[in-house]
Order: sequence, then structure tokens, then C-alpha cells
Amino acid sequence: MGKKYETPLLDELKKGAFPSFVTEMEKAAGHSDMAADLLGLVELSFKEKQTHWKHGGIVGVRGYGGGVIGRYSDIPEKFPGVAHFHTVRINSPSGFFYTSAAIRQVCDIWDKYGSGLTNMHGSTGDLVLLGTKTESLEPIFAEFSSRGWDLGGSGSAMRTPSCCVGKARCEWANIDTMHLTNDITHHFQDEMHRPAFPYKFKFKVAGCAVDCIASIARADMSIIGTWKGDIQIDQAEVKNYKGKMDIQAEVIGMCPTGCMQMAGDELKIDNSNCSRCMHCLARMPKALRPGKEQGATILLGSKAPIVTGALMSWVIVPFMKMEPPYEEFYELVGKIWEWWDENGKNRERIGELIERVSFPRFLKDLNITPVAAMVKEPRRDPFFFWSEEDIKR
Repeated sequence: MGKKYETPLLDELKKGAFPSFVTEMEKAAGHSDMAADLLGLVELSFKEKQTHWKHGGIVGVRGYGGGVIGRYSDIPEKFPGVAHFHTVRINSPSGFFYTSAAIRQVCDIWDKYGSGLTNMHGSTGDLVLLGTKTESLEPIFAEFSSRGWDLGGSGSAMRTPSCCVGKARCEWANIDTMHLTNDITHHFQDEMHRPAFPYKFKFKVAGCAVDCIASIARADMSIIGTWKGDIQIDQAEVKNYKGKMDIQAEVIGMCPTGCMQMAGDELKIDNSNCSRCMHCLARMPKALRPGKEQGATILLGSKAPIVTGALMSWVIVPFMKMEPPYEEFYELVGKIWEWWDENGKNRERIGELIERVSFPRFLKDLNITPVAAMVKEPRRDPFFFWSEEDIKR
């Protein structure tokens, strides 16, 4: 222990009002040569304006095809501590709820076998452990699994599902996000641990359209809680809000469909035109409640810009009941995965496949009836196309 490198370029990243990953790396370097050598390697990469990581092959644990991301330095003689610097993904609990004892357990194991650096949580949803050697992978897995932990997803597999806290802490959740996420995790163990897809597939579950888990921007399948029927209104509470806020400017004027108006002291909502965006409920939580028939909207196709540009997910099922044992949901997922397997190219996300072959083709192949809620964006040209079977005789 005790390695130290001069890092003038990285020191610049410690300046300013926000916490810096460099500061955390320096803390870890006080008791880990791996973290110390990582500082030296990253400083050199900044100086030379090129990475010094290489992909040196597939590594993992026995019986699992995912959960470990191999990483090697291309200058191991200069920074031996990071000659191997593999990432281990641990399957995080639903809603990211941990006890302090569980966190200490994770950190103790990681200090024993790895760099001590963690990422909680990566955008994939896992608890990410950064930096260990090949020979430590099996002992790490043995210790974690013996204490009830499991590896998460990586590679061309189902990634670890994640969700907002849902009904555990949020009164606006329309579905039990944590139960559904846990059920998905157990239901698709094989798909998560043994990569067999064209590319990655992510589930993210949001209790309502506020979407605190950001599913609509970063999940291949977004499951967003919603409701049918009318928004419940407490008109007495509406009157209380009138003295505390400008309802016209802050609520009615912000409604994306313009379906709200004040009639004297009463709030009127044209529920047939409501898109259930949750803005009014979030602004007036004491006055408004979701409708009583609750379920989820299923969306498909979002991703970050890797092979092609970023995509936002779009609706494929406007409303589905989300109650155990979730048979209708799992049947839909199976059909989508089978279609993706038959038509997808290597490293092609499901959204990219739909963009390539067209959304009408997707709906037709899966025998899903088109509805207006599925429209992703208005038609950009004046032409109308149809197939012969679309014409009613």
C-alpha cells in the first residue's frame, strides 16, 4: 500500500461545487494499490488523450454467462494493480432498498477481493463493483451467493430489472412496482444469467407517469403505472389550493391536452381527453387522486445512442392489469422476444429492429390491434399507405 501518483489533470476535476469521483478514488487509494494504480492510469489517459483499457477476452464465473465485464490495462507493466480490473455486477434489490448491515456486508467482501470502488447504481440498475482480478471472481461469487446475493445481467441478455420505490413510499403509485420487479427477476433468471438475445434488454418499472426511474428514456420495455376512468377530485381541497397557488398558470395552463378548466371554485376535467401525465396530481396532491381502476401502460424501444441514435419508448399496450401472477404480461414478453430473436440482427436492440422493419410490421406480426395511443409522432408527409387486407369490402 502507499502508492501515490502526481495527478494534476485529475485534480482539476475536484474543483467546483459538486462531489468528484476523483476524491472517492483517492480515498480508496489509501488502502488499495488497485485504486492507486487506477488514478495513475486515468491521469495518463487524460494526458495522452487516449484510453489505456483493452478488451482481453471473456471472463466470468462457473455456470453464468453474464454478470462480469472483463477489463484489462494495455500497459500492465506500468500499472500492475490494474493489469486486471474486472467489473462485477450485483443484482440490486427492488427499489434500491438496503439495510446498513447489507451495505457493510457488500463493502467488506469487496475490500477483501477488489479495489473498494463501487457505483451505486449504474444506469443498468445493478450495484456495480469496479475492479478485481480474474482469480478473485469465483471467491467473490461464492461469498456473495452464500449470503443471498446474486449477479446481475451483462452482455446480450436481460439486464437486472429496476424500479421506483412505488407503493413502499409513494402514495401515487398505480402498481406495486417492487413486487413486479422482483417477480420479473425471478421469472427470467435464465435469460439474465445466460446471454442468448441479439443484444441487451432492460425492464424498468415506474409507479406512475412521473417516471422517477426514467424508464421511458432508458428501458427496452417501460412499465408505467396508470389508471382508467375519471381522476378523483376533492373540490374542498381545490379551494384550499386557490389561496396558495395560481391554479390557472401552474396546473390548467400546463395541461398538455387542455382538458381542465375552473368553473367558479370547482375544477372540471374532461377525462376523455386526459393523457394521465400526472402533472396536475403532482401539483395538487391533496385535491386530486388517480382513477380507481389501476394498471400499467406498456411501452417499448427506448435506448441510449450506441449503434443508432437515442430512442424514447412508445406505447404498445395502453392499459394492462398488473396483478400476480402477471400471466398476460409474461405472454406478451415471450411473443416479443421470439419475434426479436427471429428478426433481429446481432447487437440490434428491439427498438432499433422496430425502426428498421416498421412499427406496422411489428404490430401485424405480433397480432396486436393498432390504437391511437400507439402513435409515436404525427405523419410527416401527406401520403397514406395501406395494404389490401386493410381495405374493408
